[in-house]
Amino acid sequence: MIGVGIFTTPGFVAQMVPHPLAILGVWIAGGLLAFSGAMAYAELAALRPRAGGEYVYLRESFGPLAAFLTGWTSFVAGFSGAIAAGAVGAAAYLGRFVPAAGDARPIVAVSLGPLTLSVSPQALVALAAIAGLTIVHLRGLGPGRLVQNTLAGVKVAALVVFVALGFSIGRGSTAHFHAAGGPVPASTWLLALIPVMFSYSGWNAAAYVAEEVRDPGRNVPRALALGTLIVVVVFVALNALYLYALPISAFAGSIEVGETVAARLLGHAAGAAMGLLAIVIILGSLSAMVLAGPRIYFAMARDGLFFPGAAKVHAGYRTPVAAIVAQAIWSGLLVLSGTFAQLLTYTGFAVVLFSGVAVCALFVLRWRRPDEPRPFRAWGYPVAPAIFALASLAIVLNAIVESPRPSAAGLLLMASGIPVYGLMRAKRRRTPAPSTTPRA
Repeated sequence: MIGVGIFTTPGFVAQMVPHPLAILGVWIAGGLLAFSGAMAYAELAALRPRAGGEYVYLRESFGPLAAFLTGWTSFVAGFSGAIAAGAVGAAAYLGRFVPAAGDARPIVAVSLGPLTLSVSPQALVALAAIAGLTIVHLRGLGPGRLVQNTLAGVKVAALVVFVALGFSIGRGSTAHFHAAGGPVPASTWLLALIPVMFSYSGWNAAAYVAEEVRDPGRNVPRALALGTLIVVVVFVALNALYLYALPISAFAGSIEVGETVAARLLGHAAGAAMGLLAIVIILGSLSAMVLAGPRIYFAMARDGLFFPGAAKVHAGYRTPVAAIVAQAIWSGLLVLSGTFAQLLTYTGFAVVLFSGVAVCALFVLRWRRPDEPRPFRAWGYPVAPAIFALASLAIVLNAIVESPRPSAAGLLLMASGIPVYGLMRAKRRRTPAPSTTPRA
């Protein structure tokens, strides 16, 4: 969950809702929504401890086409685009310390019709980051878990120390919390929830690997609940620290809020340290996406709705090797083509859309299979998941109204999966997909 978003999106949120209480309110609201969603996913993952997350829940509740479209969007843009963007971001941050690493000037460019693949030092560093983490996660959940837990532990501890030092010895002012701000219409507040929910995205990641987790009925809900709660507290505390350090006008619209605030509170050395921390944070986020995404494509291929090779599991490592490699290759192509930014812009609301539909699956499965054993039941049911689903619908509809062109492009991108689904269904009827299972 903790990625570069918490350092970049607060500036845009502050620009959209220029009022201290509104800023904190939207981050708290986003956190409550994320926790409500996490609890719904916890029940679904315990009920269906299979690889694939919402792909599995949508397939069980709304049919294979809806499930395929969430997986298609995840592969084309959701995971792969975010991995490409994060890898380029890591290279850019590294470029502040090793200038050559952030050099975006092309060494060579190859034109492929409407696309141009551009190889630059920055792109090579980004590709190296993707390749390195891919190799780690190819070797199984053991090595992947070690890397992921180490990166997560370092970044959480560092952020807690940053907040503690910022409030205790930092040069800030509580007067910033009382400053008058502009009016915040409800539509703008809802629109601000999109970057907030993007920053919170990842709260459902444990559900993707439920099939490979020991005792998933106990451990997946625990991971979803504790992980989400910790991050919500950290994110709200960081935004409070941003407001303590600077007036809204000083960081609204800024993409480098974290470093600016660190330098303001604790000096320029702290700003440089925050740049190093940003690299660790981005790598941790990339590691989680490299781990989670392929489990969706694996589940799709096992159902015959993706390339059959993606359903194969390595005999020794017990990981979906082909799915992991396919995601790495596509992410690398997005790095070289530079199209990841547009894809993420177009599909930003899709994260909210599909998670909202997946939470609705909880109601469907409770209705269809009321007597099925449930190792975990969602806290706050039915109110909390209903609020999550309604809020997701409101956010998506508001995005379509307020940003019609990017939303339309995103919907077209998702709809482009329909003919692909038809081809995969036809191929499945001719060639059954293999049935193998990764394990812990």
